Amino acid sequence: MYKISKPLVQSVLIVISLFVTSGYSQTVNFKTVLEKKLFSPDNNYEFVLEQKQNSSGKSIFSYRLNFKNKTVLLDSGLDIKLDNSASEWALAIKNTPSGDWMDELILKESKSKSIDSSWTPLYGERKIIKEKYNEIILTFEQKVSSNYKMDLQIRLYDEGLAMRYYFHDNPTGIYYKITQENTEFTFPDNTMAWFEPWAQGPFTLKPLKDWTGQSVRPLTLELENGLYACLAEANMVDYVKMNFDLSKTKKNTLKTVLYESVDKVPYFGTPWRVVMAGETPGELIENNDLLLNLNEPSRIKNTSWIKPGKIVRDLSLTEKGAKAWIDFAAAHNLQYVLFDWKWYGPAFTFDSDASKAAIDLDLPEVIRYGKEKGIGIWLYVNQQALLKQDAQIFPIYKKWGIAGIKYGFVEVGSHRWTTWLHESIQRVADNELMVNIHDEFRLTGEQRTWPNVLTVEGIRGNEEMPDADHNTTLPFTRGIAGAGDYTVCYYTPRIKTTHAHQLALSVVMYSPLQTLFWYDTAANYNGEPEIEFFDKVPTVWDDTKILNGEIGKYITTARKSGNEWFIGSITNNDARTLELNFDFLEGNKKYKARVYSDDEKVKTKTQVALKDIVIKKGSKLKLNLKASGGAAIWISEIKN
Repeated sequence: MYKISKPLVQSVLIVISLFVTSGYSQTVNFKTVLEKKLFSPDNNYEFVLEQKQNSSGKSIFSYRLNFKNKTVLLDSGLDIKLDNSASEWALAIKNTPSGDWMDELILKESKSKSIDSSWTPLYGERKIIKEKYNEIILTFEQKVSSNYKMDLQIRLYDEGLAMRYYFHDNPTGIYYKITQENTEFTFPDNTMAWFEPWAQGPFTLKPLKDWTGQSVRPLTLELENGLYACLAEANMVDYVKMNFDLSKTKKNTLKTVLYESVDKVPYFGTPWRVVMAGETPGELIENNDLLLNLNEPSRIKNTSWIKPGKIVRDLSLTEKGAKAWIDFAAAHNLQYVLFDWKWYGPAFTFDSDASKAAIDLDLPEVIRYGKEKGIGIWLYVNQQALLKQDAQIFPIYKKWGIAGIKYGFVEVGSHRWTTWLHESIQRVADNELMVNIHDEFRLTGEQRTWPNVLTVEGIRGNEEMPDADHNTTLPFTRGIAGAGDYTVCYYTPRIKTTHAHQLALSVVMYSPLQTLFWYDTAANYNGEPEIEFFDKVPTVWDDTKILNGEIGKYITTARKSGNEWFIGSITNNDARTLELNFDFLEGNKKYKARVYSDDEKVKTKTQVALKDIVIKKGSKLKLNLKASGGAAIWISEIKN
């Protein structure tokens, strides 16, 4: 239920002349004509927006943000540039100081509201998602023509700040060409950022001044005042991807950089620009539902066919190999088997036909056998085939009884590819098929709208064999964006971590479609008892807590499903001892905790020990983690 009330907003009109300095630029004489303050429902966030004008009427907009009385952002610019050379608006402003859209905006209306609600996702990291925020919507019009209006929409959730530009209808029917969006984020001195040059790239902790290129989103930062922050993007649909770049003119300032210009017909809103803060890095993960809240509710009415689960892939592309995996999956509480690329022929060509198998494989028989065993089949389809024939093959796959499709090598970033991908997601939903999108794509919360998108890549996972330093960085950075198909491995000798570390990753790395045993075969299993953890661990959760963690060093994640808890704890390339406190358990109950840990004394090839202990609320446990190691824990209630 929505509760509308007056939010904590303060508005002040000021006409005092003052000097404004923008970073290293020349001092300019401006006066402040508008100031608005907004507070989050819990009063932890304070947002201040200002509009300043010079003697010629040129405006600049800036904002600042505090969290728990500590600075997150200093004065940061808000700016968006349009190029409509033939429009009435463009002709009218030719004689203004710079001809920019933001130059001569006049505030015409201010609205505010508060929302206090919640909703239940089909699946997620939490069973109930709180949606609570205070909002101001400021409607501006062009001084030279009242036909052209734009809103600044500002929301403060208890979880963070969201901002976007919203363009109204105009009577001339012209489209808008957005050429730049220079939304700024000016941080205090000595801020460090976890720089990532591409969506499957390595992370480097860098001072802002040392940036040499653009970083992808979400971007996690460490502030000298002890706060952690994250910059993210939400609801990036029918638009272009943004990156973050270092300002060349303003100290300690990052700005949004669009992949390319965007042509849009109004009315429309830009994607949300999101700022989150926390006193621990784990709070950023626990609050990442903010991105979901900034997207539309599900457009899929009947969701009974959307079933998260665990999946393995068959690399043999043979009936024998597929049936071996199906038998293994049925015996170990796995739900799906994937036929990876080349089942329909060469992937990087438009000449292959994804409507039929191009290998010596009786696909209908494998699908039948899987259904008999309760195991669904997924098929890999590369972008060439999707572009050529997705509307043709989706109904065919539905008729075959396929459960889902893994999209391969999708292009990302441009307006064309973003629009194509979301339209394809809708086409696949119309045929009741689930989706796993691979390569550079990252979610911005749109899985709320299209819950058939169970997971995506955009992650440097076990496919590329990263080390434990990377794995302990990933949850605090890429993990804030939501589901990531890390492709957990186990038996392959190529892994750069211990086996208990790999067990723990199935909890630490959230993915409603969790890929396990990547690079393995069913025959690799020789009765190792710890595989029980993979058998038991769910992929969707009622609650998620980060029990401890330092970015790039260690993390312990606890997730609840029903009356059970599953814990994954991993360390980086250094050995360490961590103490777990079980304060999150319910009181007056006893629990059995089965601990899976690395132990060189165990006489199996994986050397993982199992130990049962009795715990209760407030119990403590020391974990002695080997270098690149970890531990997994399965907690179940002891019934009297």
